[in-house]
Formats: sequence, C-alpha cells, structure tokens
Amino acid sequence: MQKKPIRRIFLREFKAICRAISEYEDFIVLISHLAESFSRSFEIKGCSIMLFDEREKQLFLVSSYGISDEYLKKGPIFVDEKYSSFVQGEPGFVEDMQNDPRIQYPEAAAREGIVSMLSIPIKSRNIVIGLIRIYNSEPWAIHEEDVDAFRVLAKQLGLVIEYHGLKNFLETVNTAMDNLPLRMLERP
Repeated sequence: MQKKPIRRIFLREFKAICRAISEYEDFIVLISHLAESFSRSFEIKGCSIMLFDEREKQLFLVSSYGISDEYLKKGPIFVDEKYSSFVQGEPGFVEDMQNDPRIQYPEAAAREGIVSMLSIPIKSRNIVIGLIRIYNSEPWAIHEEDVDAFRVLAKQLGLVIEYHGLKNFLETVNTAMDNLPLRMLERP
C-alpha cells in the first residue's frame, strides 16, 4: 500500500532557509547550518551537501548533519552516467536504498539505518555543480511541493556557490596584482 505524501516544507521554514542562504557571509558556516536546518526542520535522518569535481567525475562532501562518519567515509561517490538523475540535472528519489541499482553502497546505507533518499542537484547557470542529499530512516512518500521547494533552495545555493567562487577568484587576482613590481604596473 502506497503511503500518502505528507508535506514537510512549509513557508515559515522555507523563508528562514532562504534568508540564511542570502545573508550568510561565511560559506562554510552557511553549508553547515543548511545541512542541520534541512535535517531538523523537515524531521529527517540527515543531510549531506556535496560538490562535483568534473575531473574526477566524483562528488565530494562539503557538509553533513545527522549522518555518521563511518557512513560518510564508505567510499567515493562517482557519478554514474547510466542511472544518474544528477547528469540530467533532475531530482532523484530512492524509495528503498537496499534494493535500488543506482545505490553504490547499499550495505552501508542499511548499517546507517537509511531507508530512502532524495537527491537534489545544485545548479549554477544550468550546470550541475553539486548535490543535496536528504536521507530518511523510514519509507517516505515525498510530496511534489517539497521537491519543488528543495529545487528552489538548491538553485539559490548554486548562486551563492558561484558568487563565493568569483569572489575568491577576484581576491586572488587582486593579491597577485598587489604583488607585481611597480614597473609592471606603469603605463608606457
């Protein structure tokens, strides 16, 4: 029997998270608080936020909440072209982590007590740059409006990641310019 989807994201929590995404200056603190906020606000087991390395074709953990170190260190998370909604830039839902061919480490999920998972791609300029994974310890009938809310939050996060990347790049360029000999800065 299919469970009826229950909404978990309401305007109050959504607004609080949107405000945090737009106002935090420290990116690392923001990511840590987001993982915790997603877990607590939506009453789920845990959350991890990962960024994609194009060269390695692998996701790297940036922050998590509610998930053990043992599970987080289970092994690399490769992006599989065959099954991955990540490649298409669409949310992916896994109802049964132990019996889904898309899951790379089903035994680790069972030991961790993770039953279902929602993956939401983080995009910047329509390019997938990361992933938010929402883990639940019980079967989950996810509400479509919750998926839409997570999409919006992930898009905002993508903009913040891009902003911080550009900001870091400009700071590096400015530092390099400041360290150039004065003779190189003079106009002929």
